[in-house]
Amino acid sequence: MQTSPDLTSARSVIRLLLFAKSRAVVAELEEHLRQHIQGLPGQYPAQLEVVPLEEHPYLAEHYKLVATPALVKAEPLPAQVLAGADLATQLEVWWPRWQGQAALAAHQEGAGRDPASPPTTEALLQMSEEVFLLRQERAQLREQLDFKDRVLAMLVHDLRSPLTATALAVETLQQGREGSLDKALERQLFDHARQQLRKMDSMITDILESARGAASELRIRAVETQLPGLCQAVIEELWPRIQGKRLQFQADIPVDLPSVHVDPDKIRQVLFNLLDNAIKYTPAGGSIRLDVLHRTSQKVQVTVSDTGPGIPEADQESIFSDSVRLSRDQQQEGYGIGLSLCRRIVRAHYGQIWVESSLGKGSSFHFTLPVYRLCKR
Repeated sequence: MQTSPDLTSARSVIRLLLFAKSRAVVAELEEHLRQHIQGLPGQYPAQLEVVPLEEHPYLAEHYKLVATPALVKAEPLPAQVLAGADLATQLEVWWPRWQGQAALAAHQEGAGRDPASPPTTEALLQMSEEVFLLRQERAQLREQLDFKDRVLAMLVHDLRSPLTATALAVETLQQGREGSLDKALERQLFDHARQQLRKMDSMITDILESARGAASELRIRAVETQLPGLCQAVIEELWPRIQGKRLQFQADIPVDLPSVHVDPDKIRQVLFNLLDNAIKYTPAGGSIRLDVLHRTSQKVQVTVSDTGPGIPEADQESIFSDSVRLSRDQQQEGYGIGLSLCRRIVRAHYGQIWVESSLGKGSSFHFTLPVYRLCKR
């Protein structure tokens, strides 16, 4: 358990803080300074304490330290910072003045006055720590809000394509009311409009799920991530099963893909689940593909394709619901909860996931992920 430096003793003592990255880094310097202090003349002793920056970053900000090791005279006030190669020599130069400040502090204490109030050093450092933590939280919230706003703007922008396609189909149908369209084309336009409306409905659902804070429910810890390495790790894990079924496997993963802003463990779950299903449902000797495409400057698309039995169109949306099993193969573990979790994870990353499939022609599962630079200010 971390403890804060002791700054509450009598102010007639010269309190020195030796800042370093860790205690081990300055062990030799600490011993040298202690021996040097013992040899300095004066009525008022000094207490030296090592302060590891990793344990007390707020103190470094409070004293505005720019380099380590650094020696800070915390008390008596005012505080003073010494930095550089030869701290012992600097300490010796300032020692007489610090003795005078300690004498003045002792005199004021004897007269019933507190030279460090208000505020006391203890209170000041406590406030500094609280301010430091609040600034960290504010920066994290600002980054999250900025990232969320940008991705939601991207999703809203993506609505324009199906909206435009639907509008064109409806406009063509309206113009054909006078009988200029044959029945086959009219039916095709109606089907196209319905497909685009379903696509828009799915996108709007994604936006609403994102707004509800799915990321926090899943405890997403997004960091800059390289997809090629993540994909390769999943492929290697599943490779024995791919070979065991004599499946033809192909992967197209460009080496110049931009980084993505994701939780690598969660996205690994998605990749594993989709490839696992592809292996499971593809007959021996069939084919599986993994493609990663940098679709736009804002997102990367991942596709897992197989030559399995395919999924009926009526089931292509419901397979992403909890515990849905397809009648095509009750002996398999099925899609169900796996795909439901995949959709939750992808939506928590402000992405989309969908399937394209035809009976007897296999399936392609697609999902998108945000490019890392989106989250940068």
